[in-house]
Amino acid sequence: MKIPFRSCRQCVIACMVVVWKQNGSVSASYSRQETSHRPQNWLTTTYTRRTAFAGGFGNKPSSPKKKKKANKKKRKLSDDDLLFSAPAPPQETASSTSTDDGPQLDKWGLPIPTQDELFAPMPEGTELIATSNDKDITLGDIRAAMKDHLKLNYDAFDDSGTEKSPLPGNEPMKLHLLHQSPPVLSIENFFTSEECSKVQTLVVPDATNNDNGVMQVNSATFSPLAQSQRTSTTWYCHYAQISTLLAKATHVIQKPQQHMEEPQIVRYRTGEQFSWHYDEIPPEQLVNGGQRVGTLLVYLNDVENGGGTIFRDLVDATGNQLTMKPKQGSALLFFPAFEDGRPDDRTLHKGEV
Repeated sequence: MKIPFRSCRQCVIACMVVVWKQNGSVSASYSRQETSHRPQNWLTTTYTRRTAFAGGFGNKPSSPKKKKKANKKKRKLSDDDLLFSAPAPPQETASSTSTDDGPQLDKWGLPIPTQDELFAPMPEGTELIATSNDKDITLGDIRAAMKDHLKLNYDAFDDSGTEKSPLPGNEPMKLHLLHQSPPVLSIENFFTSEECSKVQTLVVPDATNNDNGVMQVNSATFSPLAQSQRTSTTWYCHYAQISTLLAKATHVIQKPQQHMEEPQIVRYRTGEQFSWHYDEIPPEQLVNGGQRVGTLLVYLNDVENGGGTIFRDLVDATGNQLTMKPKQGSALLFFPAFEDGRPDDRTLHKGEV
């Protein structure tokens, strides 16, 4: 079923997987299956949970389990209830106050830092190189841009960046270099429309079960003291629920699935955002898998007007602020840290609709 998205009540739904520098999330065994009648189910995954990062499932076995039915009947939510209901108005808290004559104050009466104060401009001389419209980007250009970052499976693509051997029924993926330094890529045809719809159903209750095994969280930031503002909604999924995402991620990225966090599904309704933030992990949490070295974001629907993933300090080939607009099935790939684990603060970004 294709979920409708209306221009007057638009939202963005995307799924995301983050890649760790080290093996810290799962131990797993994999068997590849490519059958003619179900080519999309090309991976079977078995795994045992180790330690999950803050916001994940903890250290219990990560296999969906049926829950006992509650005595109280729940009203079945429609697609519109879930995807298009108006966001709840922000609630005032005792931790901050504001006045008409001055800045917002915290509970101690001190001014709350602004976004510009929290995320200082890049130092003078920072290397920021946009792509050029003067030439066609080749796989060699992408390889050169990626020299200090996560390695890709270049053997799967031809000189133009087009996938050589797509799965049956799939259009070939196509790599595009959106920014040279730091490297930012888009991947055309990463998901089929059917795969997008299948992932969306994980957050839409079906007729028999109001719980599809995903875990909704209000914020996936690492600390309750985080200064970034997040009004979007995130669901964490078990690895087995989005095996296609993980399989295709390992097809593009030269990292095994043991290096990947629990997949996330993120929803932005009109007016919602995740303000400027880095994807890098705080130093005190690096013991579990190391630094994040890659973020892969797959858009599950189109949006008619506005919205996208925006990079504060980067510009595109035309000189405009680099913004990835949601297009169903396309993917955005960028790198919060260099391959050696050093954070790359040039990737400061936000999501909004």
